[in-house]
Order: sequence, then structure tokens, then C-alpha cells
Amino acid sequence: MSSLRLIVGLGNPGDRYAETRHNAGFWFLDRLAAQAGERLRPQSRLQAEVARTRLHGCDCILAKPTTFMNHSGLAVRAVMDYYGVGAADLLVAYDELDLPPGVARLKQGGGHGGHNGMRDIFRHVSDHDFLRLRIGIGHPGHKDAVTGYVLGRAPAAQERLIRESIGEACDVMPAVMAGDLAAAMKRLHTSPVSDSTSSEN
Repeated sequence: MSSLRLIVGLGNPGDRYAETRHNAGFWFLDRLAAQAGERLRPQSRLQAEVARTRLHGCDCILAKPTTFMNHSGLAVRAVMDYYGVGAADLLVAYDELDLPPGVARLKQGGGHGGHNGMRDIFRHVSDHDFLRLRIGIGHPGHKDAVTGYVLGRAPAAQERLIRESIGEACDVMPAVMAGDLAAAMKRLHTSPVSDSTSSEN
């Protein structure tokens, strides 16, 4: 790994979408930025809000695309190129329909799972073996209901679970930044929040 890491949270820009399920990746980035005492600032040439900071002893870039979700790859590619970060040092956080609220999972590599933001990143980043943080939001039960579901706000109880799982994910970031992915996965995947919701899906 290089000395510089890039952590990207996916979502849609603007107040209209700020509290929707599809913005769980933004929620994670905002939590990390708050922990680091940083403020993300718009960088128009990168099509993202960006902060460069130290996180758990490592130099890193925090980034939230200012494109809409379906064009997330444009921003990710621009930030990677500007800072010289390769896929081996990239982590992307996003909402996951196939996990229930309260569950977050780290994953190395794999497909895009039908997620539109990830699909676009795949178009712009040829090496797909980067780290992902999948934040469970649950599934509406039918594919035709997905768009309205992800672009809607979760009920209070579900939103609380989603935000708790984001807190758990933030808690394992020291291990992630240290390169101890196995330890981070073990802790996150056996967290109390994850355990309490495992029977819901």
C-alpha cells in the first residue's frame, strides 16, 4: 500500500436527498470527517467535496462526489488521478439493499451488485479489487419498488440502526487503516448491532 488512502462515500448531492437511504455512504463520510475534525470542501475540477487529513495515523483523502449517484465514477476517477491513488488504496462506502438495517460489511473486490454508483465506478476504474463498505438499508421486497425506496427516508427505527452500523464501521477504521483487514472484518461482522439484526433478513 502507498502512504495515501482514499475513502469515498456515495450518495446524491443536495438537501432533497440528504436524509435518504441512498445517502448512507455520505453519512459514513460525514462521520469520519467529524471524527477527524475536518470539513469537506467542494473541488469543482474533481467533481467532489474533499478533505485531506490524518486518520488513525494515516494520510488520507475523504471524498463525496458532487455528481449524482449514477455518475459517481467520474468523481472517483478524477480524485484518484489528481492524488495519484490506486485501487489498492481505495475504500468505497455505499448503501446495500441485500443487507438489513443495522448491518455493515467490509468486502474486498467482487461485483457491483447492481448498485448504480458502483456500476459507474466500474466504468471508470479498471481494477475492481478495491475495498468496499456495504451499509445495509434493507430491501422493499420487489425490484419495482427499489427506486422509491432508496430515494426515500427510512422510518426512525431503521434509520437509527443504519446510523448505528455506520458508527460500528467507523470504530473498525483504525484496523482498516493499519492494513489489518481481517481484524476489522471480524470485529465489524460480529458487532452487537449486526448480531441483533441478523435474524431480520
